[in-house]
Amino acid sequence: MASSTNSCNIIFHVLLLIQLCSSRAIYEKSKNNHMEENHIEIFGKKEHGDLDPALNVFFHVNDLYLGKKMSIYFAVSDPSTTPRLLAREQVDLIPFSSSKLPYLLDFISLAEGSPQAIAMEQTLKQCELEPVPGEIRFCASSLESMLDSTRRILGTDKLKTLTTQIHNLTSPSFTLLQGYTFLKEPLEIHVPDMVACHTMAYPYTVYYCHGQKGHNRVFQIPLGGENGNRVDSIAVCHMDTSMWDHDHVAFRVLGGHPGSSPVCHFLPADNIVWIPSP
Repeated sequence: MASSTNSCNIIFHVLLLIQLCSSRAIYEKSKNNHMEENHIEIFGKKEHGDLDPALNVFFHVNDLYLGKKMSIYFAVSDPSTTPRLLAREQVDLIPFSSSKLPYLLDFISLAEGSPQAIAMEQTLKQCELEPVPGEIRFCASSLESMLDSTRRILGTDKLKTLTTQIHNLTSPSFTLLQGYTFLKEPLEIHVPDMVACHTMAYPYTVYYCHGQKGHNRVFQIPLGGENGNRVDSIAVCHMDTSMWDHDHVAFRVLGGHPGSSPVCHFLPADNIVWIPSP
């Protein structure tokens, strides 16, 4: 019986290694854009260069009105280059710690110091940061773990997801950055709490999820693009920024400083906002 169990474990690990190697190939193709988008949104600052067009996601809370015009960058993920979402029983067998990074890099044959390895290290360190007072945060590498943590935080098993929907995506006129007009008055989704989950740069799918109890507002905003595209967007306004880093990129884009004013931003299509379901 023990021999049979060991054989099953060996086969499982071999299959997992094959899956991770496949994810690694996908990861190498997608890491450049994916790393940059998440570096802007999650890490809060860029270490080099001038402001990037992808920073056109931030806006002020007083911009929320019918007819507002602004340039917005909507990142788009190619399903063929998107890292896979593994099952809980698989990710539970893989160390997820910056202290284990050398082992992980060796396991999937990535060179230390490579762009992919640097992105992995940034993701692991971000997931290991202690939350600021009043904030909740966690990283989830499986749907099951994301659901468990979100249910615990929101205090309910009845959840609803909100995501940005980009229409006419295959249209030749679609560009990541273009001018948009608010087609309707932004609709606020009144909820006591929410959890926003952002995809991170990693060989398999990892979500960084966070929220601040009672200090966020969620909006649905239909947008019309100057190139004829339509986006049903989700935007989040962080009403209390007093504990944010002074170097947060939002202050470079919008001006101000921690605690000076709310910061709002649009969510990419592969991000998720969890709210209690009525």
